[in-house]
Amino acid sequence: MNSFQNLLLLQNLYRLKALGFEYSDSFLINQKSFNKKSNNLDELTKDISTCHLCDLSKSRSQSMSGYGNTNADLMIIDYTVSLTEDSSNKYYCGRSGEMLKNMIENVLSLKIEDIYFTHAIKCKPLNSNLPSNSEWDSCKDYLFSQIEFIKPKIIVTLGKEAYAKVTSENENFQNVRGHVIDFKSYKLIPIYHPNHLLRNPDDKKIAYNDLKTIKSYL
Repeated sequence: MNSFQNLLLLQNLYRLKALGFEYSDSFLINQKSFNKKSNNLDELTKDISTCHLCDLSKSRSQSMSGYGNTNADLMIIDYTVSLTEDSSNKYYCGRSGEMLKNMIENVLSLKIEDIYFTHAIKCKPLNSNLPSNSEWDSCKDYLFSQIEFIKPKIIVTLGKEAYAKVTSENENFQNVRGHVIDFKSYKLIPIYHPNHLLRNPDDKKIAYNDLKTIKSYL
């Protein structure tokens, strides 16, 4: 059953409940998703934690809304939650997380508590696959609402997938990496994902220069 069918099923269940029918909930359904947007970041975080709008909710340990300063000048967006993050319910974990932490602290001269870090897709993908378009469609309003509430000066996307989803642009990532892009009322800078740098250490110098660009805008 795809995510759209799940959504229709849940809507029908709510209609039946309004008519007096009773049924047993196997999970907490995020009713607000059908009614109105969250009024603040705390409400949004709660909505994310109880979200069952797509099939990723079946395999995750938990959804991960984000971590850090909710008034941050810098917001970093990864594409999706990793298996390590999902199993530990921690951010900046694993080799990739450690590298990102070092990039923030040693090059940007910030603490991880100074920035806001989140994912475009708030749950771990099924079987380590890339999330589907329908799963992104179920999740993207959460991300864009976070951006509206936090209002960062700079948005940094990690890797080509995060850049493509956030901006709806599918151009060659090498043509935009490290460039300062006007995105809505924000400045957006795409950079290499730490996983890419672990596989391609020769690109660390490029990433260092991109981080210097980010720092100059903060």
